[in-house]
Amino acid sequence: MLRSVSAGDGAAAGELLELVYGELRSLAQRYLARERVDHTLQPTALVHEAYLRLIDQDVAWQGRAHFVGVAAQSMRRILVDHARGVNRLKRSGGLKRVELPDELAKGEEPTLDIVALDDALAELSAQSERLGRIVELRFFGGLELQAIAELLGLSERTVRRDWRFARAWLTERLGDAGA
Repeated sequence: MLRSVSAGDGAAAGELLELVYGELRSLAQRYLARERVDHTLQPTALVHEAYLRLIDQDVAWQGRAHFVGVAAQSMRRILVDHARGVNRLKRSGGLKRVELPDELAKGEEPTLDIVALDDALAELSAQSERLGRIVELRFFGGLELQAIAELLGLSERTVRRDWRFARAWLTERLGDAGA
């Protein structure tokens, strides 16, 4: 079905949305649970915006994990763009920077400054594209380490080691940003 969508089949795009809508909505709800309570984006709007961006891309989809990873990246960009726009309007932003705690790997999701995280992730990605991609797929995509390893063509042990390193690096960076 992903190949048909890539080929421009509009009917397949509609069928794909029906198949992945629940998963994308769950992903959007996880993202928005980390945001402030008065966030103006709703999960449905985030899913629809991300889906429109996904369908417009010329991508040779490699499977479900690849699609979800790209969807996660798209949602992250939408939220960051939204947060930066809100901050520009407020001029001061008033956002509080928080650490990226170890509990994220266990599924606990504290509120965090998505712009600070995006800036730190961009800095990490500039140093190591692979580390940035692993964080993106794990944190934003919600993929398990095994799925990330398969998607990136790495061993699970390498992905586990890189995830631990990247998480520690981000925790330090976000801790410094909040000081």
